Amino acid sequence: MSSIPTPGVRAARDEAPAPRAAAAAGAAVSSAIPSAVSSAVSSAVAPSGPTADRSTGLPADLAGKWRALGQRLADIARRYPDAALASSLAAEDMLLTHAILDGGIGLGIFTLDTGRLHAETLALLDTIAARYGRRPEIFHPQADAVREHVDAHGAYAFYESVELRKACCEIRKVEPLRRALAGRKAWITGQRRAQSATRADLPEEEQDVVFGLYKFNPLADWTETEVWTAIRALGIPYNPLHDQGYPSIGCEPCTRAIRPGEDVRAGRWWWESSDSKECGLHAGNRFSIKSQAP
Repeated sequence: MSSIPTPGVRAARDEAPAPRAAAAAGAAVSSAIPSAVSSAVSSAVAPSGPTADRSTGLPADLAGKWRALGQRLADIARRYPDAALASSLAAEDMLLTHAILDGGIGLGIFTLDTGRLHAETLALLDTIAARYGRRPEIFHPQADAVREHVDAHGAYAFYESVELRKACCEIRKVEPLRRALAGRKAWITGQRRAQSATRADLPEEEQDVVFGLYKFNPLADWTETEVWTAIRALGIPYNPLHDQGYPSIGCEPCTRAIRPGEDVRAGRWWWESSDSKECGLHAGNRFSIKSQAP
């Protein structure tokens, strides 16, 4: 039987390697050239000339959007002083983290360490602390629940069915999120409409019927190019896996690099159909889609 790590220790350190088929699937795309992310943002460099905003180095239109984002976050803090950003440490969340911490906005920030994150993802926690003088609060899964699930189904049962994958997500992500949100009246995410079919109609704010509090998606109308232009121009730290073809990054066994031309979330749970690719953190997205179906 595989031993289960104490919460916060990467499962990859003491669990058996992923099945050969899954490893091969990841290896088959890990060398995708050019990198899907790099090609998407190859021109996302700090501009110069009359179209650039001198205070930020951003194109004038994006500079206005950046200032509006700061105002939006400040307004959220005013309306909901206990609101917090749920950061996956992905590019969008690093953008929001920078806006909050560099802007001195009084919002909380937390992240979920599932026990199976990439080393590069976990390293961002130290990077944030060094850059901004503040570390996100970290929530871990309950060790007993992880152990029981692995004992019953195996360490890689999520490859076997959507139901078992969602059961794993429930233990490693959803239950810790419930604890992180307990007592709060609002939370903030880095979701964007362009990320997937399940997010196409994402509102900028909504009542979260799943977790019973208000939810803000301040980057809902941002494009991937806008996100990366801001990151480059403002020198915001980000996960180096983004430069290796990983536009969307989750747990290590459930994330692969994408092929050129694939959807940005194609590397998440790549063995499933595109309409099932939510882990439960944003289950309301699917409810919204279902409610609009004829």
